[in-house]
Amino acid sequence: MNTKFVEIIIVNYNSSFWLKKALNSIYEYYVPYSKYSILITVVDNASSDDSTEMIKKDFPQINLIKSDTNVGFSAGNNIALKKSNADYIMLLNSDTELTEKSKNLDTLIDIIEEDDRIGMITPKLVLSNGQMDKACHRGEPSILDCFLYYAGFEKIFPNIKFFTHYHLLDKDLNTIHQVDAITGACMITKLEYFKDVDFFDERFFMYSEDMDLCRKYRESGYKILFNPTVEIIHHKYKSGLKSKNKKISKNIKKHFYNSFLLYYDKWYNKKFYYKILRPFFVLFIKFV
Repeated sequence: MNTKFVEIIIVNYNSSFWLKKALNSIYEYYVPYSKYSILITVVDNASSDDSTEMIKKDFPQINLIKSDTNVGFSAGNNIALKKSNADYIMLLNSDTELTEKSKNLDTLIDIIEEDDRIGMITPKLVLSNGQMDKACHRGEPSILDCFLYYAGFEKIFPNIKFFTHYHLLDKDLNTIHQVDAITGACMITKLEYFKDVDFFDERFFMYSEDMDLCRKYRESGYKILFNPTVEIIHHKYKSGLKSKNKKISKNIKKHFYNSFLLYYDKWYNKKFYYKILRPFFVLFIKFV
């Protein structure tokens, strides 16, 4: 057993069913095959379902941190990160699931260990339908790239680089390579690197916090890698943006677009064209 250890951090909010599925998969497909010592921490954001009771009953060995309020994804992760003394951090969503193709997750940690220029790495995330979750393979979302993607041009012209930079679809998705941003559904890094960039920006309650973190890593000189030799399932869209509850869906959309606005205000505020476009973006959000 390696003397270094990995802390897997999962932020949970009313996701008892998916959380149990995720935890069972970690114990089946990663813990027995890892050379590292592993601590699993769940930060529960004041769930009203049976999440915490389920953990206490079925996974008493897990480090459970209960927040009195729903502080969001960024702050929830930061609670655990600031208490951690692990060597490596693996952030997982509660709706992820490890499989046979996840047994070699240690190889991703080894890459970070062997090259201090690599700050963060992700496996290939696969949706429930077998397609890749393209959020694990993103470019820097310039305003133009964002417009082209959400206007549907990526689907219309999937083989033309100009229209597909949002997800870097011109790259060979079967090879290990550098990307600009990955999804918070699965991030692997060193704790010391998190400290270098001052953790997550807690102004991002949910959405875009992963893009912001990746931008901070890149600004600090770290590279971010996509490694398709390891796969994890992401049971995406079980709630949130595509929720069947219209009220929930509308509120989540507000968070989604407001997080984009916050991201652009933070990183593009000195761009002349952004100052011109921002009022239209604000107007769009108001009527979403």
